[in-house]
Amino acid sequence: MLCCNRFGIIALSAAAIMLGAVGMGLSMIDDKAQPPAAPPAPKPADQPAEKPTETKSTYVLGHTMKLIDGTDKKLEDYKGQVILIVNTASMCGYTPQYAGLQSLYADKKDKGFVVLAFPANDFRNQEPGTNAQIKDFCTGDASKFKISFPLFEKVSVKGSDAAPLYRQLAAQPAPIGGEPKWNFTKFLVDRSGNVVGRYESAIKPDDKNLVARIDELLKAK
Repeated sequence: MLCCNRFGIIALSAAAIMLGAVGMGLSMIDDKAQPPAAPPAPKPADQPAEKPTETKSTYVLGHTMKLIDGTDKKLEDYKGQVILIVNTASMCGYTPQYAGLQSLYADKKDKGFVVLAFPANDFRNQEPGTNAQIKDFCTGDASKFKISFPLFEKVSVKGSDAAPLYRQLAAQPAPIGGEPKWNFTKFLVDRSGNVVGRYESAIKPDDKNLVARIDELLKAK
């Protein structure tokens, strides 16, 4: 009896070992058949940072505007010159700056400098006239300014109806950007067409810092 039990135990043990081996083999076959598990989704902290917003272009001559007589004028025609863009008005305390702008233009135009004037009625109705009246005020026989630099049609320089040129100027990074605060705000543009400076209304055209900056830009070819 004892011997029989011993063989019986041995036989059962051998059967268990064989069943275990078969089970391992099946497990290995199953593992090979299954596709690899997908990697876990990255946590929010692992996500790549958002690409920073690109700096707004400082090139501002990609616009076509109308001269005071209604003629279309591409601002790119002035590329290669140093430009002072000014929003003007005929009934403002700063209106006498027309004389200073004309003097500055006459002095430096042969070196590649130009003033572009954009009349605007955005500040206390100080440019109420028609384009014809504005032209006569600035260039007519009775004008005390006799300006000879380019004068454009009246536009809006602030708010939702601002001209595209002035929307782009307002969108520039500080300290250049922002809507004009008043008439005779001056934006300085280099020979490549990039806006490089802003001078507020109270800064006169003969301001030494403004003139020095213009001369510096004129030296760049």
